[in-house]
Formats: sequence, C-alpha cells, structure tokens
Amino acid sequence: MIRGMDDTFFIRGGIPLAGSLAVRGSKNAASKLMVASLLTDEPSTIENVPMSAEIDITRELCEKIGSTVSAAGDHEIKIATPEVTTSLVPELSRKNRIPILALGPLLHRAGVAEVPVLGGCPIGHRPIDFHVAALREMGVEIERREHSYYAEAKEIRGADVAFPWPSVGATESVILAAVLARGRTRIENASVEPEIMNLIEMLRAMGAKISVREEKRSIEIEGVSFLNGARIRVMPDRNEIVSFATAALATGGSVCIENIEDWYLKTFLFTLNEIGAGYEKEGNGIRFFKKGPFRPASVKTEPHPGFMTDWQQPFLVVLTAAEGISIIHETVYEDRLGYTEDLRRMGAYIEVSDVCPAGDECRFSGSGHKHVARITGPAKLKGTRIRIPDLRAGMAHVVAALAAQGESVLEEIHHLDRGYEKIDERLQMIGADIRRVKS
Repeated sequence: MIRGMDDTFFIRGGIPLAGSLAVRGSKNAASKLMVASLLTDEPSTIENVPMSAEIDITRELCEKIGSTVSAAGDHEIKIATPEVTTSLVPELSRKNRIPILALGPLLHRAGVAEVPVLGGCPIGHRPIDFHVAALREMGVEIERREHSYYAEAKEIRGADVAFPWPSVGATESVILAAVLARGRTRIENASVEPEIMNLIEMLRAMGAKISVREEKRSIEIEGVSFLNGARIRVMPDRNEIVSFATAALATGGSVCIENIEDWYLKTFLFTLNEIGAGYEKEGNGIRFFKKGPFRPASVKTEPHPGFMTDWQQPFLVVLTAAEGISIIHETVYEDRLGYTEDLRRMGAYIEVSDVCPAGDECRFSGSGHKHVARITGPAKLKGTRIRIPDLRAGMAHVVAALAAQGESVLEEIHHLDRGYEKIDERLQMIGADIRRVKS
C-alpha cells in the first residue's frame, strides 16, 4: 500500500513489547508469484498477499503489461493476463528488483521484452550478470540500454546452468524462463530459499515439471507447452517474523507471533538458543521473550539454510545488549553494515572491518569491503534522529529506537513501507509508542 514518501516515525523507546500478532505473507514470495502468473493466459488467485509498496510496484508492472489485478478477498488477489498488450515497459514510477524476472514470461508470451533497470536496497554490488549469462545460454539475446534491459528470443531452450554463487534472483529468472522452454534445464548451485520453493509450488500447480534436490542445490525443469492458472498461498514472511521477534527481545518483552512454523526459522532459533533468548511454541505460533541476560554470539550470514542476510540487521541490535563480544560476518552482500554508524550514535559499541574472522575467510576477503562487525556489550541505547537508508537497515533502526531510552525520529520511512504492511499500526498493537507524522 502506497503511503507518504516523506512520512516520519516518532518512537519513544524503553517499553517492553507484549501481546500477539499475525505475520503477513512474504513480500519476496508474493511478488514472484505475481510474475509467475504472466506465464499463462488463465487467471490465478494468490492468497495471503501483503499490502506493501513492493506489491504495488509489481502490480504496476503487471498492469502495464496488460494484466487485470483485482481484490478477491482479505489479502487475496486475482490476476489475469489473457493478452499481453505490451511487453515493452522501460519505466515504472518506482523501482524494485522484480522487473528483470519478467523477462522470461514476457519472452514466452511476446518474443520480445523491455524492463527497467534494477532498484531495491543499496546494500552492495547486486549485478544481473548471473541472470544475463544464464538466459543467453537459453537462447535469449539481451541488451543493456540506458535505463532498461531489452531482450529478444525466437525460442527459449533448456540449458545446463551452474551459478558461481547461489543467487536467489538468478535462480528465479532461470526457473521462470525454463518452465515453457524447449527441453530440459538443470540448475546447479541454485538458491533453495523457502520463497523459491513457494514459487515452485505455484508453477507445479500451473502444470510445470520441476524436481528439486535441496541438499545438492540442484533444480531440474522439463519444459512444457503450456501452463494453466492456479490458486496459491503466499508463505509467511520470515523477515517479518524475525523483525518482530527481535523487537520483543531487544525491549525485554514477550510477543507471540501467530500462524508460523519453525522449519523455515531453524537457524534463527538455533542462534536464539546460543544467546540465551527465550522462545516456545504457543498454539499455532511461537512466543519470543527475554528470559535473562543475553550471551554473545558469532553469526555468519549465508544462503538458506544458513542465517539469512536480511536477519542480521535487527539481530545485531539484540547483540548490543549481550554481555561480551559478538561477531556478525556478512558473506552475502559486501556493503550491508553501513547502518551500524547510526547505532553507534545511539550508544552501541560497534567496530566494522574488512578482515574476516580467523579461519573463516569468505569471498569478500581482501576486497576492502567492511563486512564484519564486532559488537561489544552491553550498551545502553539512547534515542536520536536517523535517516533510513534502506529497508532492512530501517528495521534495525526501528528495533533500536524501541529499545532505546528517549525519543527517536526516523525519516525516509517509505523504505519500511516497501517491505512491511502498516508496520507502525501493528507495533502499536503490541504496546509500542510509535506514531507516523504524515508529510
């Protein structure tokens, strides 16, 4: 849902959060399911769709192509694209990283496609080299223009693709191109995030032939001649779960997050055990609570099933309260620790370095990128004024503001609106003193 681009949050911290709330569907999954619907001229219904700005951007893309997107119930949409009225969409009102994924579906429907350059969060070098190389192997001609990517394909054919790194976006690009391609496509070193499994679930319901060996990071797709519409439910948002869980822990509160399972949170829950944080099953959800002083921990972000890169920012705020020295080793994006500067201004003791922990070198070793944070705690945070730089950094700032003494002012909160549905109103439901001042 589009909200004021220049709205501001005023947060009075130091209040333990308490209560329960339901998690929304994953915006990362929902937007990909919307793109998958473009592969057929039949309507599809997507349940549990979050009403966030990310979905609005994807909806705009689909509607420009010729889709009709309508509400079909509470957090449910019906999307139909009986005809692609244009496959050339060089500009959108706002940017995210979804348009590049539409290349495969649009090429299957129209033989030619043009989409805007990538947007999203400025968290490091996020090239589309893997996308481009893989699609070219499948017979696609791609040209980078000033503000867009232009592609043509007389026929998309299956290919053997091996990624140097298990890229989420590139894996999704190949899957979306391969389901209607001629022949078989094999993806090695594929990303196997739960959100990709949600996408595969929808494509299988549409008639796609896809087999997965998660433990080997291998995906095989046998192209089919057509796909039908389907009904699919968006999986819960893992990032939202961790965001609310860390907010509960950082404020010394107790919050039950409903309608979730633990299988897609195992690494996070294991890390909570390591620091001595409390959690327990409660009904159809999990309650997160502080049960004593936090212990320090060393955390390394990795592709699933590792500790998710989007979790480290709010979790680092919890580590500022741990008694001792903690380490965050970011190995997915090389420039994702810039938000710690604002946490230092709030009173956190954090050093960032380009040197990997001893015996744990990663692909950023020797690159000069500061991708390792050393956190010394416990620290007492104090409120301040912050300009939010991106979505996940913004959530770390929200968690820090909730835990801090005094008032914090958070500007540029449109970044948060891109990924969270009414985050302020939902935090108010569990006791947060947060208010939105409209621009």
